[in-house]
Parts: sequence; C-alpha cells; structure tokens
Amino acid sequence: MKRLLPSLRAKKRYLAFELISEEPASRGDIVKEVISSASSLLGDITTSDCDIKVLGFENGKGIIQCSHAKVKETRASMAALTRINGKRATLHVLGTSGTVKRATEKFLQAEN
Repeated sequence: MKRLLPSLRAKKRYLAFELISEEPASRGDIVKEVISSASSLLGDITTSDCDIKVLGFENGKGIIQCSHAKVKETRASMAALTRINGKRATLHVLGTSGTVKRATEKFLQAEN
C-alpha cells in the first residue's frame, strides 16, 4: 500500500493541553467529553470537519490533533468543556504546533 504524497495529505495542527480537574481522568473520558462538547457547541457536521483526535494523555497533559482550518473551533469546544465524569474540569490549551514533536518539546516537557 502506497502512502499519500505530503501535498495530498490533510494538514493537521496539534494542541498541547493541560487538564485541570477535581479528580484525575483517563484518556477515554477526555475523548468522550471533548467530542461531546464540540458536538453541542458546533454541531455534528462542523465537529466532523474539525477531525479531533486525542493523541496522548498522561500526567495531566496531552495533545489533541485537529484540522489546520478548524483550530479556532477546536479551541472553542475545548474551552466550553466544564465537566468530566460529572466532576468540574477544564482543558487549558498550552499552545499550538504543526508537528507532534515540536508541541511536545515546546509545551509538554518539564522545564529544567
């Protein structure tokens, strides 16, 4: 199976985020709540266009992948999230990057 040329692939952006909540949450909980929040705020069609995926989550920080054209909508849906598993919570966006590597280096690695 051949891979698509870079010029034909969909462009992505990576949002580094921090979870601030009353209780710890799993990656699955975050996926469910982010999609639910996006769907109620933006509607199903726009949520689908955002192409939101939670790539990684550990130690209260993670990375969400979205379409490069829908970064504002994705950030808005993350800001609209107020509860995870019935407990108060919010996702604080640390920054946006064009690659997972750069998002991890710049926003997620502990400062020395």
